[in-house]
Amino acid sequence: MLTAFVLISTDAGAEKEVLEKLKEIPEVTEAYIIYGVYDLVAKVRVERQEDLRDILTNKLRRMEKIRSTLTMLAVEGFERQTTG
Repeated sequence: MLTAFVLISTDAGAEKEVLEKLKEIPEVTEAYIIYGVYDLVAKVRVERQEDLRDILTNKLRRMEKIRSTLTMLAVEGFERQTTG
C-alpha cells in the first residue's frame, strides 16, 4: 500500500468546496484545510504507483478550482491508533 500526501492550492475562497469534492474520491482517506502556502492537504492511499498517477492526473489536477498540487510520497512511518 502506498501513501502520499498532496498539498493543494485552490482558487481564493474555494477551500471548503474542494474539501467537499475530495470526499467523493475513495482513495483520499483524510483531507484538511490548512493555513500557509497551500490551502489543503490530502492523504491518498493506493495499491500501486500507477493508481496514484491516475488519481493525481485524472481526478485531482482536473478538479475545478484546484490551481496546483505538490505530491509527497511516504517512504516510511507509523500510524498511532487513538482511542476515544
